[in-house]
Amino acid sequence: MSVSPVLALTTGEPAGIGPELAAMLAVAPVAGSRVVAVGDPELLAERAARLGLALEIVELAQHEAVPAAAPGRLLVWPVALRAPARPGVLNTANADYVLETLDVAIAACRDGHAAGMVTAPLHKGVILDAGHAGFRGHTEYLRDACGVEEVVMMLATDSALHALRPGWRGPAALRVALATTHLPLREVADAITGESLTRVLRILDIDLKRWYGLTAPRIAVCGLNPHAGEGGHLGREELEVIEPVLAALRAEGLRLDGPLPADTLFTPRHLEGVDAVLAMYHDQGLPVLKYAGFGSAANITLGLPFPRTSVDHGTALDLAGSGRADPGSLRVAVALAAQMASRSIIQ
Repeated sequence: MSVSPVLALTTGEPAGIGPELAAMLAVAPVAGSRVVAVGDPELLAERAARLGLALEIVELAQHEAVPAAAPGRLLVWPVALRAPARPGVLNTANADYVLETLDVAIAACRDGHAAGMVTAPLHKGVILDAGHAGFRGHTEYLRDACGVEEVVMMLATDSALHALRPGWRGPAALRVALATTHLPLREVADAITGESLTRVLRILDIDLKRWYGLTAPRIAVCGLNPHAGEGGHLGREELEVIEPVLAALRAEGLRLDGPLPADTLFTPRHLEGVDAVLAMYHDQGLPVLKYAGFGSAANITLGLPFPRTSVDHGTALDLAGSGRADPGSLRVAVALAAQMASRSIIQ
């Protein structure tokens, strides 16, 4: 019998919904995974009690064996809050706590105590306000902590399009990766260089093979400008940057379509047979995916030495402590991380 992979689950901003999502997950664990929450045990117990969830909190040291998942039992690698946390009320004193949970989960993955990590949402603003200048988010923090040159942000959903569009002929799973992530729009064009786009597409191709078992993934690439530049009349980035990169990588054997106009790429005819879409910037590709499957999608960081997934939503401070938070996206993220980790174990 195969052993379910251990996943480190960071519980995110303590004033947000992350702690209660972890508690909800423990009540009904995702099959095929062993999840260890990384956070403050007292916070998790308090949030579970607020929601009326009967949970046994079990604290573990990282070197201890992780037992099989059991409904109603929440395993925890403890990290202490810096200050008491109230639902919906941000406190910069706990910014270092949030970053420590990430550091503990990263160390667990790198040291072999966990096969992957899943992250509940954090609040970038409170971390910046606490003095961590330059903090951009989970994706960039993980890149720097793991010492890799480039990572790629990708969101994926599996079945939402079939429910949304009867007769859909596109992919069973919609996967949208980003050439740039959290940048002001005026900086996007300058950030898309031949070197960066080449790195992103190579990582996307490699990790679609590594984590999804695709032997020759087909990637559709968006243009940057309306109508993919209209032959240079609406911008020259397609002619001068994107098309030369795609031609060079096709010569290496990558299966790449594009650059294609983003306003028509996300239609059944263009998505049929496509394994992933590469959008040039955050709000070019993600609104489509979130419209199709918000709450049933996961955020994936490609290019790391281990699987990392996350929810597709934010801290939802207005819902914290109310019991109205939906754990659906977290369950998708855990299931996907478990599948990815199992594939890496097998390989």
